[in-house]
Amino acid sequence: MNKTKDLLITSFALFSLFFGAGNLLLPPLLGYNSGEDWFWVTLGFIITAVAIPIIGIYAHAKLQGTLYDFGKKVSPVFSLVYCVLIYIIAVAIPSPRTAAATHEIAIHPNFGTSPLLTSSVYFILVLLFALNRSKILNFIGKYLTPFIVIMLLLVIGIGLFSTQMITNTSQFETPIVKGILEGYQTFDAIGAVVVGAVIIISINLKGNASFEAKKELIKKSGLIAGLGLFIIYAGLIAVGAFYGSEIDVNSALSSDMQRANLLRGISTKALGTFGNTALSVLIALACFTTAVGIVTGTADYFKGLINNSQTVYIITAIIACVFGVVVGQLNFNSIIVIALPILLFIYPITIILILLNAIPQKFASKTVFRLVVLVTFIFSIPDVLGFLMPSEGLINLINIIPFAKHSLGWVLPALIVFLVLNIKTFTTKPTTL
Repeated sequence: MNKTKDLLITSFALFSLFFGAGNLLLPPLLGYNSGEDWFWVTLGFIITAVAIPIIGIYAHAKLQGTLYDFGKKVSPVFSLVYCVLIYIIAVAIPSPRTAAATHEIAIHPNFGTSPLLTSSVYFILVLLFALNRSKILNFIGKYLTPFIVIMLLLVIGIGLFSTQMITNTSQFETPIVKGILEGYQTFDAIGAVVVGAVIIISINLKGNASFEAKKELIKKSGLIAGLGLFIIYAGLIAVGAFYGSEIDVNSALSSDMQRANLLRGISTKALGTFGNTALSVLIALACFTTAVGIVTGTADYFKGLINNSQTVYIITAIIACVFGVVVGQLNFNSIIVIALPILLFIYPITIILILLNAIPQKFASKTVFRLVVLVTFIFSIPDVLGFLMPSEGLINLINIIPFAKHSLGWVLPALIVFLVLNIKTFTTKPTTL
């Protein structure tokens, strides 16, 4: 019974730590714009927002270390730089974004307060949870996540049964690619490598289970959390697509307000006048649990980096929350725009590290790690430059690289290098008589 209880609590905690502002706001508008092609958009979205993150949790189950262990086969210096970058990005973008989303959708429409007040109160509460981290897993798993899941399933279930299921014409030329790239904005792959370590430390604080027992617990929890994410994402994309002819979001001035208006409209149609209140509570809870996971994971890392000092943990958590208060005052759409070039750079490297750590070690030697990561980095540069400073020469280069015009130019080169290195390794091994 205890094993089942631990499995459910850990699974709920994982789901909740993944599910934040972007996860809630991105899928409905993605479905709305994809219309008749909502299935293909869903398939692409699931690859980067569910499959890769859950493989990341599996990799954590194998390593049972910290984020540093994901990149140490490349080199200690690379891993250190990668870790610092990931935690800076996590504190600078997805964590403050949860406060911005909470303010714009849940707080301001109901209370009319300033973003400074919202972000201040929000991150004071985040800090309290981060400093009482021994209770984080049980509290999130037992109380917050089930409430979030029930409310989401109500919105999706009632929404699907109450709509006429008439879709608009798709606005996307390549729906599956759009889904893949939109999945970047969830930060779920980065979340996997960050909050996976939080889960491991929380499990360690609860007792002295064996390595294999913890591995099984984390793997099964990852699968259950992944199934939950799949159901929620597919459901939100579907209701967004099927409500395409019933809700007008074009009057919104920016894409983030379109997302908010669509989600609010769906909830109101599904749950009546109770819908907006339910949506406000839902967003506040979903965003809050993600922010706690990010701050806790960041503080854990720097604590381990500097003599396992609890003082460093406290200082890091405070700095992260102060930074959250400052950046959290920006509007949601501004944070999304700022995030895109950063994601085009860091996401491919993160995906490669997750995959290489998840596969059997015989296929992922240090040489494989180093060269595949290097090639991924090199072929990601045109994607970033193409967004920041597009030029005719750069466009010509992008047209030469397969899939580069879809911001996926790194995929084929990384795969080729991986296959060549492994074929060479296994064909040159000496045979024994």
